[in-house]
Amino acid sequence: MIDPDEGRVIPAGAPLAGPLRQIAVADWAQLALGIVSVGFHLYLIFAGLVPAMVGRPLHLIIAAPWIFFVLKAKTPFSRWAGYVLGVLGVASAAYVAIYHDALADQYGALDGPLQIAMSVVLILMVLEMARRSVKAVLPSIATICLAYGAFGHLIPGTFGHGELPLTYFLGTLTIAEGGLWSSMTEISAETVAPFIILGSFIAAGAAGTGFMALAIQIAGRFRAGAAKVAVLSSAMYGTISGVAAANCASTGMVTIPAMKRLGYPPAMAAAVEAVASTGGQIMPPLMGAGVFVMAELLHTDYLSIMKAATPSAVLFFATVWFGVHLFALRWDLKSLRKEDLPGWSIVARTFPFFAVPFGMLTWMLVFTAFTAPYAAAMATIATAILLIADGYGAIRFRRWMHRLWQAATDAGRQIAAIAAIIVCASLIVGVFNMTGIGVKVTSLILSASGGNIWFALILTGLAGLVLGMELPTTAAYIITVAVAGPALVELGVPDLYAHLFVFWYALLCTITPPVCGNVFIAAGLADTAWLPVAWRAMQLGIGLFIVPLGFIANPAMLLLGSAPLLAVAASLKVGLGIWLVSAAAINPYRQWWVPLAGALAGGVVIFAFGI
Repeated sequence: MIDPDEGRVIPAGAPLAGPLRQIAVADWAQLALGIVSVGFHLYLIFAGLVPAMVGRPLHLIIAAPWIFFVLKAKTPFSRWAGYVLGVLGVASAAYVAIYHDALADQYGALDGPLQIAMSVVLILMVLEMARRSVKAVLPSIATICLAYGAFGHLIPGTFGHGELPLTYFLGTLTIAEGGLWSSMTEISAETVAPFIILGSFIAAGAAGTGFMALAIQIAGRFRAGAAKVAVLSSAMYGTISGVAAANCASTGMVTIPAMKRLGYPPAMAAAVEAVASTGGQIMPPLMGAGVFVMAELLHTDYLSIMKAATPSAVLFFATVWFGVHLFALRWDLKSLRKEDLPGWSIVARTFPFFAVPFGMLTWMLVFTAFTAPYAAAMATIATAILLIADGYGAIRFRRWMHRLWQAATDAGRQIAAIAAIIVCASLIVGVFNMTGIGVKVTSLILSASGGNIWFALILTGLAGLVLGMELPTTAAYIITVAVAGPALVELGVPDLYAHLFVFWYALLCTITPPVCGNVFIAAGLADTAWLPVAWRAMQLGIGLFIVPLGFIANPAMLLLGSAPLLAVAASLKVGLGIWLVSAAAINPYRQWWVPLAGALAGGVVIFAFGI
């Protein structure tokens, strides 16, 4: 039974549970960092124009301590090296912020050994932040790009470039807006951060209990009710998280043990949660950090992307729901018992904690002229006030302080992790812009595809999956779209379609073997081997790999804002085809002809007579 007074889907540490004198110094330090991070990023929304070369370095300065001082190092050397690099890097970023006016007059050219040393320290700090946050692949790619920028003039032929003076090359990356302080860093600081703060404040209260109770009350009544609860709760939690791993870990701790208790095979229980959690990155209204970067790269507003992505997001979870139903037919999985449902009274008491901030956010985004970050800030303030009440409506000041503490520290930690990814990816994009390598790779893709749009799409999708196996979704999306996006546009794919296409395949890497983060997390929660989980996840999610091809073949699917009826018709058409493919992959009645017939029929429905 769900306790309506529980503050989180996952019980978190309770720093205020005992006397204040018993709280560790490290906890106080994290609280201070969290308050500074939340305060600064909300201040940016209300402060008006803050110079780019002030706000963006401060964003990095606030993120760095979480990575170097809070995140636990594996060895004493790593710990002390992190302290040294963190202090030097923060000092270097502070130098940029303090002397931004004088540096602007240098037009991206470094002046003297001190500035060169400062530039090198900044780059090393960003690379190390990314390594400590998301392992070695992203900083390794960034290092290769930096080496290409510095020495690519020595490469003969097409892939060489003109020599870039070292002072100009490093200066453009570190004291101008062509690298670390690019518009992507601005998006991280001024758009992604407010939404992370909102998600952390919502998750700190009874909202988690609210959407979990609603999911159980609605989905638990159906065949395979426990699995469908996982699908619906992951969809709702994804709206406040936008991070597949966090979604999987949070809802999975509740849904996976519940499925196992009801007799589900452990691999199946883990696979359902792994696949369902992946869709949180494309689920409005928050979506993943990559979508905010997409808005910047496309020079469009977030609401337009949210409208375009909504049909495919709904189709994502409808596909997983249908796949679960097919497995229910195959294994005769039952609904939850009536006594296992929480009851509408608990839903009524707890769901407002989820509905109020999201209703407020949606209303401000759709019906007012306020910016998305401002809407997120207002919803955060409303959520912070709601945190004072528990699931029974009682005012509990001590619990409120605990929740605010938890929200601030979670927000600071997540903002730092996203900043480490986006700022490092900005280095890569900066080198691309200076050297023109993106144009050359685009020409290579066009040549390899022979001008065939579908072959180019398949190559791009594979590139996104390969990069995404070792990179976070946002980083994989940024790199892939920088390389392959222009080629797709040149072949006639509209900009928004090309970006959403790349983003879809970047997010699906979380369930794609051999490196599939969500599968590993879910397998750990289910206490089972990851390979059977990966197999079931691919069966369950096979249709999802066709969705991006489906909206390219049926362009009306992304026109919800301008042609809603056509968008619905196209979505139903693509959905029918995907469900046929899912039936072919799962084969619930184990007939030999179903895989072939389902795959063929699904292909015809999706790709014939596009809408």
